[in-house]
Amino acid sequence: MANQYEKKSLSNNPKFIEIVSSIYNTSVEIAAERVSSLVKEHNNRVNGQTFLFSSPGRIEVIGNHTDHNFGEVLAASVSVDLLAAVTPLPIPKVIVRSIGYPVVEVNIEDLGIKKEEIGDSAALVRGVANGFVERGLLIGGFVATTTSDVFKGAGMSSSAAFELLVSEIFNVFYNEGKIDPITKAIVSQYAENVYFGKPSGLMDQSAISFGGISHMDFRDPSSPQVEKVNWPFSDVSVVVVNCGGDHTNLTPNYASIRAEMEEVAGFFGKEKLREIEKRDFYDSIQDISKKTSGRAILRAIHFYEENSRVEKVYQALKNADEEEVFAGINQSGDSSYRLLQNCYPEGDKMQPIPLALALAQRIEGLRAVRVHGGGFAGTILAFVDNEKVETFKKYMGDIFGQGNIYLLKIRNSGATKIDI
Repeated sequence: MANQYEKKSLSNNPKFIEIVSSIYNTSVEIAAERVSSLVKEHNNRVNGQTFLFSSPGRIEVIGNHTDHNFGEVLAASVSVDLLAAVTPLPIPKVIVRSIGYPVVEVNIEDLGIKKEEIGDSAALVRGVANGFVERGLLIGGFVATTTSDVFKGAGMSSSAAFELLVSEIFNVFYNEGKIDPITKAIVSQYAENVYFGKPSGLMDQSAISFGGISHMDFRDPSSPQVEKVNWPFSDVSVVVVNCGGDHTNLTPNYASIRAEMEEVAGFFGKEKLREIEKRDFYDSIQDISKKTSGRAILRAIHFYEENSRVEKVYQALKNADEEEVFAGINQSGDSSYRLLQNCYPEGDKMQPIPLALALAQRIEGLRAVRVHGGGFAGTILAFVDNEKVETFKKYMGDIFGQGNIYLLKIRNSGATKIDI
């Protein structure tokens, strides 16, 4: 193993120390051990020069259930990542050894869709490669060894992190690092939709590609507008609490949100709420109520008010206005609870998300809290003063399990090559 990747060397490398401070939420010693172990594992199997790449997880900050009706979202990359030791190959083959998972091997001279790969990581590699080729971009072989601390089941998009990792490796090795973040995001989404078989939107890929906070406007879903702003608040920690609950039978609950919003849009002869002016919606509620349920109207109200909040919080971020940002996130959470009604499914007496929200609000130092992601079961997102975060972690961990409390920070770099 090259001396530069030994733990002692990394721990004393000023550039590595700076990188750890900027993209991770852990000590230099822990980060150095992780990198050193990964590179050693890689070099035990692979000959050639080793390069490091990092592709982060993501959180949805605000904009709950708006994207599917062409709305606006703020999402962010965070300090957990898919870390890769990578060596170029002189042959047209991509080999990925993810620690703890089967080896993925893809011949990138054959870029056709493979039915047997649907739902498999090989499909993501092949899909990204084809997305590059279709745009006249270059691809080539590489072998990667990866390790991930992107928590599965916590709404942080581990699959999108993998897609953007592959995109960035192709970008750096074979395209001189010149490909813009939105192209990498679109190619990665294409791989997930067409090759992997998952009909995701562009939110996950954009957040991971751009880094920082991404403001996404899906008014034109074929060409979404994405703008990045850095997260300016170093005095606040981000905590995701896995509250538990089973998503297995909740698909109808998620589907009902979109269906009911589109039912309201249908009153106007449109498919999506974004196609109807907010004022026209409010002026027509009396008539809409004769055609749809009250819950459908409440969810439409959430959509319109949430879009306004996204824009307001985005502007507050650019002005580094902490009070306005966290007020907006709290209002978003309240709207999800009262109007969108995605904090627990009908008939659920356990209600882990409402319980977690209520308990979090009792803890000193909490700036904002809200349901995270799709809702009904799963996680909440909290922003906590740094000096109070250990108290928050212990209290919530005692109730929901210490292994279900994830301390994060928002990182301002997206999927990237790490130069030390």
